[in-house]
Amino acid sequence: MKRLAWLALNLSIAATLYAGDGIADSRRQELQNMLIDDCGSCHGSTLRGGLGPALLPARLQGRSADDLATIILDGRPGTAMPPWRPLLTPPEAHWMAERLLEGIQE
Repeated sequence: MKRLAWLALNLSIAATLYAGDGIADSRRQELQNMLIDDCGSCHGSTLRGGLGPALLPARLQGRSADDLATIILDGRPGTAMPPWRPLLTPPEAHWMAERLLEGIQE
């Protein structure tokens, strides 16, 4: 019985810390900060454009989260957009792409 209670507690803790995509809440905050700080360094601090194009939902209309995640991971050859694959997992890039499509909430 103790083992079952221990398992239930650990599952409850895991469900609190991680969403269905396996990204910890603390990592989500880091990713959110990356969107604002790192992406914002080229796409503008409000993501309305700069060296790179605007990353607002209206500008991204017609793009899928999968397409955007691929661009985040692999960059855009011939442009200033670098690949972020060394620093992000595919689920993390997909999470970031979904936030861009929804609109960033600080």
